[in-house]
Amino acid sequence: MTVLQQQTSTLPLTGRHAVVTGAASGIGAAIAERLAADGASVALLSRRTDRLDDLGARITAAGGTAYSVGVDVTSQESVDRGVEVIAERLGRVDLVVNAAGVMLAAPIQEVRADDWSRMIDTNLTGVLRLIGAFTPDLIAAAADGGTADLVNISSIGSHLVFPGYSVYGATKAALTQLSNAIRADLSPLDVRVTNVEPGLTESELGTHMSDEQQAMLAGMFEAIGPLTSADIADVVAFAVSRRRELNLRHLIALPTRQA
Repeated sequence: MTVLQQQTSTLPLTGRHAVVTGAASGIGAAIAERLAADGASVALLSRRTDRLDDLGARITAAGGTAYSVGVDVTSQESVDRGVEVIAERLGRVDLVVNAAGVMLAAPIQEVRADDWSRMIDTNLTGVLRLIGAFTPDLIAAAADGGTADLVNISSIGSHLVFPGYSVYGATKAALTQLSNAIRADLSPLDVRVTNVEPGLTESELGTHMSDEQQAMLAGMFEAIGPLTSADIADVVAFAVSRRRELNLRHLIALPTRQA
């Protein structure tokens, strides 16, 4: 066995086949890169395929394995096509990370129904589309004695109230509850479900804010000091690399200064 083979064989996720949504940027990209660095073969999912190609090239250059798959989680047809591609390239999937999400300021009094629908369809229904697509794979992997993980990236916004972001918070609260409920269905089948709630974290979510809101966010960053996307990737990588009998079910990751 060569030195490279010895190093590869000791990676904690060697042999795992992962799918990561929202992989074009931010938390999703960081998670995908970390899982690949830890030995997993990773399908990178996002609408922005140009960014996926750049990330895939970085992962490949570092010795990892990644495949770019253009998927819009708000479209069942797009998800179905992506699942076919993933099956051809990866085979059976045993690790799914739902990191795609959108955060829009949509105060109730403004009745911005289109923005409400976009958040619900991405943050909740989009997650359900991926869960529906890959739950059979996860169950089969666990039945064969392997480790099977479903990881949902929620938000501390599922607990804390932020004016103007009631619908966003509601979608994340629903996602946290969905994770709890799905765990009741899947844990008897040895499929682990982990819900991760990041606090203040540097990402592209804030780019959808108004100038005033971005200025307020910048003040929070200065006062608190945000987490990085790599911090959240560390949390996910730790959770999915535990022995299959241990499920870290609900993880809240906050900057030290965030109460």
